[in-house]
Amino acid sequence: MNRTTISLLATATALAAITGLAALTAPGSGAETEAKAPARLPVERSSLLCPTPSTSELAETAYTSFTPAGKSGDAKDGTAELKASAAVLAETDTTPAKDKTKKGDAAKGAKGAKDAKKPAPDKAVLALKEPGKPVEAKASGGEAPALVGTATGRLAPGWSAQQTTTETAGDARGLLGVSCTGPDTDFWFPGASTAKERHDYVHLTNPDDTPAVADIELFGKDGALKTTLTEGIPVPAGASVPVLLSTLTSDPAADLTVHVTTRTGRVGAVLRAADDKAGSDWLTASADPSGTAVLPGIPADATSVRLVAFAPGEDDADLTVQLAGPGGKIVPAGHETLHLKSGMTASVDLLDVTKGEAGSLILSPSQSGRATPVVAALRVVRGKGDKQEVAFIPAAAPVGERASVADNRAKGSTLSLTAPSAAAEVKVTASAGTEGGTQVVKTYKVKAGTTLAVVPPVPAGLKGSYALTVETVSGGPVHASRTLALPKDGIPMFTVQTLPDDRGTVAVPAAEQDLSVLDD
Repeated sequence: MNRTTISLLATATALAAITGLAALTAPGSGAETEAKAPARLPVERSSLLCPTPSTSELAETAYTSFTPAGKSGDAKDGTAELKASAAVLAETDTTPAKDKTKKGDAAKGAKGAKDAKKPAPDKAVLALKEPGKPVEAKASGGEAPALVGTATGRLAPGWSAQQTTTETAGDARGLLGVSCTGPDTDFWFPGASTAKERHDYVHLTNPDDTPAVADIELFGKDGALKTTLTEGIPVPAGASVPVLLSTLTSDPAADLTVHVTTRTGRVGAVLRAADDKAGSDWLTASADPSGTAVLPGIPADATSVRLVAFAPGEDDADLTVQLAGPGGKIVPAGHETLHLKSGMTASVDLLDVTKGEAGSLILSPSQSGRATPVVAALRVVRGKGDKQEVAFIPAAAPVGERASVADNRAKGSTLSLTAPSAAAEVKVTASAGTEGGTQVVKTYKVKAGTTLAVVPPVPAGLKGSYALTVETVSGGPVHASRTLALPKDGIPMFTVQTLPDDRGTVAVPAAEQDLSVLDD
C-alpha cells in the first residue's frame, strides 16, 4: 500500500511532457544529450486518515501529528490539519450471514446515512504549526471521531499522525495504536479472523468529496471464502464505515487474508482485531506483495508468535523462514521453510521464538530466481493466562530515505532496526516534545542480518510526547518498528508500529531544451 501524495508543481510535469526528457539540439548538429536524472523534490500535499478509535465509554485516545524538520524545499507556508470525518456510519449488522433475509445486506457495510452519528463541527481536531514540533489532542469515551486531513507546503513532506487508545476493561481492552494511513485503492491484511473468539472490523474512510465503493475479499486456508458481498460497500464522501468481517461469510476461519480494493474512489483502510482472551489492537496493511518480506520488532518477551502469509499471484511460493536477532540470523526449529499455495492463507505457530532476545522475521525465496510475491503479518502475544495482550506486525517496507513515528513517551518506547542483507548506519532524531523539550540526535550501526533493539533517545527536558525520525545514512536497506509498552494492572499492554519510507519527496523529470533550435 502506497501513501497517496500529490507532487510539487503541475507545471513542472507539464513542461516535462512538452519538452521531453531529452534535450533538444540545433538542426544538423548531430549532437545528442543524455536525459538528466529526475530531481527529487519535496511533495506539496499529503493526506492522512485515522479510523474511529473506539465505541467504548472507557476509551482514552491521544492523537499526535508531526512533520520532521528539513526537506521542505522553498516552501515557507503550509497547513496540516486533521478534522472529524463528516459522519461515522453505524456498524454493520452482526447477524450471521446465513440468517439474512436479503442477500447482500451485510455487504452494504452500514445501516445507512440515517443511522450516522451527528457530524462534528468543521474545525480542526489537531492542527500542526511547524515542522519538528509535534502537537497532541486527546479525546475520551466512544464518541471520538474518525479523522481526515491534509498537509500542504512545508508541512507536507513526511507528515505523519499517530492514534493511541487505551481501554482498560471490556472485550476490546488493550493498548491500540495505529499510524494514520494515506488513501489508496488496494490493501492486503493477512492475520485477520472470523473465529468465534475474534471480532474483526475493517474500517473504511473516504477522504474525498465524492462517494467511494469498496470490495472486500476473504481468503482462508482452502482459498477464497464465499461472501455475501455482491454490490460492493458504499463509503459516502467524507465518511467512515466499519465492516464486521463475520457478517460477510458464514464460514468461521481462524486465519484469514483480507483484500480491500475500490471500484470507484479511494479509501483509507485499517483492521481492528479483538480477541476475547488477548485484548485488541489495530492491524495495518502489509507492504506491497514482494518476493521478500521483513516483519520487524518482535518483542524479546513474546510468549506467542503466529505467522500468517499469503501468495496473491498465480504461482505458489516456497519461502525460507529466518529470525534476525542481535547476533545474526537463525532458523526457527521445525519451521525452516514455508510453502504457500496460490490464493490460500497459510499460518505457522512460532511460539516464543525470540527466547528473550528481540528479533525480526525474514521471509525470502527458498530458490534463487523464484521470487514469488507474498504478503505477511505476525500476531504477537505478551503475557499469559488472563494477563495477555496482543499486537500485530505486518510486513514492512524499508525506512528508505526517512520515516517517522509520533507519540513516544519518556518511558515505554523501543526502537527495532533490522538490516536483512547488508550492514547499515541510521540517524535517529528525537523531536521536541508536544509541551516542551529540545531535540536529540543519535546514530546507530546495524550489522548485516541482525536486529538492533534500543531504547531510543529522549529529548532533553521532555514534556509531553515526542516523535522519532529514522534516516538511512549508509549501507543496505533498514526496516524499523516502534513498540510502545504501557502496562496496566499486571497486563503487559503494548502496540507496534512499523516505519516505512514517508515518501516526503517525489521524482520530477528534468525538462531541458537547447533554445538555439528556436532561432530559425
